[in-house]
Amino acid sequence: MYRLARSGGSRELLHWVSGRAAGWAGLLDGDGTVLHGVTRGPDGTGVEAAALAGEYAKVLSGLDARSFAFDRGPHTALLFPLDGLPDAAAPILAVVAPRPLPDGLVILLSDVAMPLAMCWAAEAVERKRRRVVLAESRSREAVLHLLMTGQLSIAHQVAGALRPTLPDPVRVYVVECPAGRRDEVARICTDLSGGRSWIVRCPVYARHLILVVPADADMAEQRLGLRVAEVVTECVVGVSEDLPLPDTATGYRQAFHALAVARGLPDRHARFGSAPDPAVVAGAAGARWADELLHPLLTYLPRRSQDPGSQELAATLASWLAFSSHATQHLKIHRNTLAARLRLIGELLGLDLNRVGDQAALDLALRIRATPTGPGKAHRDERPDRPPLGLDDILGVPAVREWAVQQLRPLTGPDTPRSAADPQETLRAWLRCEAQLAPTAESLGISVPGVRKRLTRLESALGRSLLQTPSARYDLWLAFRSLDVAGAGTAR
Repeated sequence: MYRLARSGGSRELLHWVSGRAAGWAGLLDGDGTVLHGVTRGPDGTGVEAAALAGEYAKVLSGLDARSFAFDRGPHTALLFPLDGLPDAAAPILAVVAPRPLPDGLVILLSDVAMPLAMCWAAEAVERKRRRVVLAESRSREAVLHLLMTGQLSIAHQVAGALRPTLPDPVRVYVVECPAGRRDEVARICTDLSGGRSWIVRCPVYARHLILVVPADADMAEQRLGLRVAEVVTECVVGVSEDLPLPDTATGYRQAFHALAVARGLPDRHARFGSAPDPAVVAGAAGARWADELLHPLLTYLPRRSQDPGSQELAATLASWLAFSSHATQHLKIHRNTLAARLRLIGELLGLDLNRVGDQAALDLALRIRATPTGPGKAHRDERPDRPPLGLDDILGVPAVREWAVQQLRPLTGPDTPRSAADPQETLRAWLRCEAQLAPTAESLGISVPGVRKRLTRLESALGRSLLQTPSARYDLWLAFRSLDVAGAGTAR
């Protein structure tokens, strides 16, 4: 009994007891609910036995008795209340066995009560510990979600009950680790950063940890990504630039893109290369365009109070643009709920959300609104006689055109893979086919694995993730479109 208690806990003890009784054994609470139940009887009457035990458990809870036995038909039910924790009701050990009972069964049950009670108490403590860990993990995930959506004041309020405090400015890390080792790697990251990192288990990718680290750390902490990759040889680390706390969403994108590059490097670590953000270079005209484009969504009022409002719909759109179908895991909603919200958003904005071009426009608009450091925001032109701006108006701005040139420059550099066809034509075909591999393969006249291999090589050249979300496909579409508008690229 004590060997089983150490190795298998209450389940193994009940399994052993049911075998000795040639019947059903289980733990029940005072209202007859079966907590654990095992049957090894020859007649397979486990459901009936559990119902019988539950009926008598209710009777026993109203009696001042330490045991209870009752005969019904060919069976005998034996019930023993166990000793429990001071702040919790003790479960009841119940055995339903055919008569005649095996010799010594009653004594056996009195002997097994103590190790079974100890196992149950230890398991109850472990369940509480797991609930606490899960609650903290979900709270940290909620804080990260608030930061991603620009709700800083609420994020600080929720984070106030946790440690450490939210840093500002920040550097964001995405650590990819082996399956099943995320908790261990999280502890290692905590130790290596001296407890200063805000560590979140990614709700979308089961192998990813997201670290928000103070950007003003000393030199040892600045090498955190390299140290993690050295300590855990299977880890791959992507690191963002140093950014203000309100730009955490941008930092996550940068770290995710750096992760795609780090997978191909010997030290499994990469930092995002310095590059302007289109949300910043779009300027005041971009801010006005974003407001005009998103106005129907941001002013939407639901018909019913239980329906999602404008803020929730905007958060849904941002999550879907970043994570595609994985947004259901990020937002903790059903896929049908996500589909219904996206249909509503498309109707409100008059856009086809299946088109990469419309997705890219919305992604840019949301990023412009979420960029507190964007220039010209305080000087938006509110004159009603101004004609509405279109996306091409924004992409034709000289600063945006320069950004586009910088984005596509790696495709013509010395490090661009030469074994493939023209990389720009590959990317254009992929974007024309709405970033779908099968139509792209048909368009290029190659196989789907061939397209995937080309895009994987281009990820290293661009320093961006293409095949996994968050993907650089929106920035690439905008860059190509900007050059086309300026007449610098080939016609779409």
